[in-house]
Amino acid sequence: MSVLEIHDLHVSVDTDQGTTRILKGVNLTINEGEIHAIMGPNGSGKSTLAYTIAGHPKYHVDGGSVKLDGVEMLGLPVDERARAGLFLAMQYPVEIPGVTVQNFLRTAKTALAGEAPALRPWLKEVRESMTNLRMDKTFAERNVNEGFSGGEKKRHEILQLELLKPKFAILDETDSGLDVDALKIVSEGVNRAKDTTGLGLLLITHYTRILRYITPDFVHVFVDGRVAEEGGPELADRLEDEGYDRFLTESNVG
Repeated sequence: MSVLEIHDLHVSVDTDQGTTRILKGVNLTINEGEIHAIMGPNGSGKSTLAYTIAGHPKYHVDGGSVKLDGVEMLGLPVDERARAGLFLAMQYPVEIPGVTVQNFLRTAKTALAGEAPALRPWLKEVRESMTNLRMDKTFAERNVNEGFSGGEKKRHEILQLELLKPKFAILDETDSGLDVDALKIVSEGVNRAKDTTGLGLLLITHYTRILRYITPDFVHVFVDGRVAEEGGPELADRLEDEGYDRFLTESNVG
């Protein structure tokens, strides 16, 4: 069984005001097939955790480890982390002018697998996934994220998730900017990917609405760069009722 282990992770970032510590000793273990939701107020370090795991150069690791099946990820370049089985669905996906969706997807699959997928079954798989995500077939001919609506960008992220089949996926505020219908379609895609591959999920969100469609096994509350509390789905319901004031007060007192 695959496992993603984050141990005593400390991360900082350089700003105009100097170096700022963001993560202050994060411990988290995600097993294959588990869904972990990370919730917390703005500035608590949720997205920093996501981008550090993926290998964004902006974030400096000051201590700790991120291991996938016992192999340290932090020293590896981004592409090797992806080949090892990590996937990041970004909150703000970037545009890639001049590269069509279908070329992007096949190139990514080839890079991960080490060889190009057989064309006919690959096209069939792409079409099926696009149909499930309510994506028009002309979408494949468009340039990656260029002129896409917020919902189209998020569907494209989940299309990648379904086709590339990582071991672990980090979804950074995938629900932001989605209307109710798009949220349901995207959530169904995430659940479908999990059911077919058994991947582990790290789901970062401010709100509980996506958790109505993607049920977490564990909920972690992030405050001031640390995990302040952990629990099951009931913790998310409690946060919906109470908000984060209690945690912020405790953090300021500490």
